[in-house]
Amino acid sequence: MTDSWEAKIDDFWANADDSDPDKVLRDIRALIAECPEQDGRAYFELASAHDFLANEAQAVALYREALQLGLDAEREPQAKIQLASTLRNLGQSGEAIEILEQLESDETTGSAAQAFLALALFDSGRKSTALKVALRALAPTLPLYRRSVLGYADELPAD
Repeated sequence: MTDSWEAKIDDFWANADDSDPDKVLRDIRALIAECPEQDGRAYFELASAHDFLANEAQAVALYREALQLGLDAEREPQAKIQLASTLRNLGQSGEAIEILEQLESDETTGSAAQAFLALALFDSGRKSTALKVALRALAPTLPLYRRSVLGYADELPAD
């Protein structure tokens, strides 16, 4: 796809308004119609639109299809994080944890995977582990007390 299509996608998301779900879906479908058949990006963008509209059950299969078809280095971690977040919201924290534990921080998503992992761990009852993950993700951003925060995180009791 061209940079023009990416610009249209960026514009779509900058102006998306969840108060008109039909328009959101109509507009994203028009954009993804410009993609070649079986393009992972089309499935990812449609999944994201369904997620945006709280149609989470519909989003899951689309995220999975996007990942199976393949995504670029920018969209793949986003798709995994969004899929995991959606699974968590649907009460499937265990699967969300499995997905998120495999992700590292990257230039596109930063420490988002660790933030969502902490939420999924918390939801699964692993509150101490959730706090450890959150503190370890936060620590590198601290101008002061980084070492102390990491030390306290390591001292938290096991779940």
